[in-house]
Amino acid sequence: MTLSLYDTLTREQRPFTPREAGKASLYVCGPTVQGDAHIGHGRAAVVFDVLRRYLDWSGYAVTFVQNVTDIDDKIILRARREGLEPAVVATRYTRAWNRTMDALGVLPPDVQPLATGHLLEMQALIQRLVDQDKAYAVDGNVFFRVRSFEGYGKLSRRRVDDMQQGEDIVDASDKEDPLDFAMWKAAKPGEPAWASPWGDGRPGWHIECSAMAAKHLGHGFDVHGGGLDLVFPHHENEIAQHEAAHGDTFARYWVHNGMVQMGTEKMSKSVGNVISLQEALGSWGVGPLRLWYLSAQHRTPLTFETARLRDAAAVHQRFVTFLRSAHRVTEGVEADAAAAAPHRAAFAAAMDADLNAPAAVAALHELVTAGNEALTAAEGGEVAARGRVASLAESLTELGDGVLGLHLEASLADAAGVEQQLGALVGSLLEQRAEARAARDFATADAIRDQLGAAGVVVEDRPDGARWYVADVSSPA
Repeated sequence: MTLSLYDTLTREQRPFTPREAGKASLYVCGPTVQGDAHIGHGRAAVVFDVLRRYLDWSGYAVTFVQNVTDIDDKIILRARREGLEPAVVATRYTRAWNRTMDALGVLPPDVQPLATGHLLEMQALIQRLVDQDKAYAVDGNVFFRVRSFEGYGKLSRRRVDDMQQGEDIVDASDKEDPLDFAMWKAAKPGEPAWASPWGDGRPGWHIECSAMAAKHLGHGFDVHGGGLDLVFPHHENEIAQHEAAHGDTFARYWVHNGMVQMGTEKMSKSVGNVISLQEALGSWGVGPLRLWYLSAQHRTPLTFETARLRDAAAVHQRFVTFLRSAHRVTEGVEADAAAAAPHRAAFAAAMDADLNAPAAVAALHELVTAGNEALTAAEGGEVAARGRVASLAESLTELGDGVLGLHLEASLADAAGVEQQLGALVGSLLEQRAEARAARDFATADAIRDQLGAAGVVVEDRPDGARWYVADVSSPA
């Protein structure tokens, strides 16, 4: 199989055929930096991080671009409330966004363009549309003539006469048509402004991505991504601006992720039902949180439920536990590649089917089941079984960490550091427990085991004595 993606524009799953053989170009709408990231932002970040990782694993040379909107009405309003310059607010939250993405295990973009760094490209695109009579200036504002673009509405499948432009209410009385939207906004007292052919002002939101995507990826790049809430009007307007100006395809595939919900409502700062991404990471850890994001097909809504997060944490613990046991028996062992081959094929088939992450995680579960069976055989003395364990463990790390970003080996390393610190104390308690068991004082032995368990220390009784380890420290206790 080859990768196929559901394309919002055509409403069908299409084989991925890039513009250039062996290369993949991705543009994903980034944050408007006026506050801290919440767990809704995290879902989009993980979905497109996994797409990027999978394309890379599949052999493509990937160029990933994600913009930052660093000038916007919301940024200006926050700056006023806090008595700061908008640039200070934008810089602060750009840095916060990048730190949080690093903590979530999201690979940094190859290019992270700022809106304020691409004003000339935006103005050139606007001027091209004005020259073609597809845009018009009124008192320093420049509006796009929506009805001048015959394809308007093709992404959202809306009839032009049934549309409204959402939040775009800038100087609505100056518009020829209520559907027209602002590409350049005239300067207002106390707001940041830059020089332009139409007077001082600042860009509208939609023009940013049209200009920046074309600047860094060219025309007809491969994948444009973002949340389903951006389909209209933002992505619809991006298409209209570019294709009206240039007459060619803006992006070849449109991929959108579903929203995170709290109950039946979308998570949103405007609604006030927000859980910060940093808070979620602190409570659940990188791997479990990413597994939760991947527990539903990316185009469907994902409901925040602690039970589902606990399930994700248990899955993560199972994967880490297998790797821990595998490392004990495979040092210096040559991997038997055939053991992992069917599981790798199942994983790839799932991912090729429109990034079916739940099925891909299920394939990893089957891999771990086979790995645990091989571990039992290896510990029973079957020499060949160690090669199977090695192959399955290597593939779990490659696919689970490399493609899905599950933080498995890092969790093992974190636990190893804690184990080193606790070694003497746990060893002493296990000696007391062994003495109690020898004296048939099982109440005391069980109490010691329970105390250790409450502290996150797992004790396994084996024929050769007790074995212990620290449970996945990235997961909640």
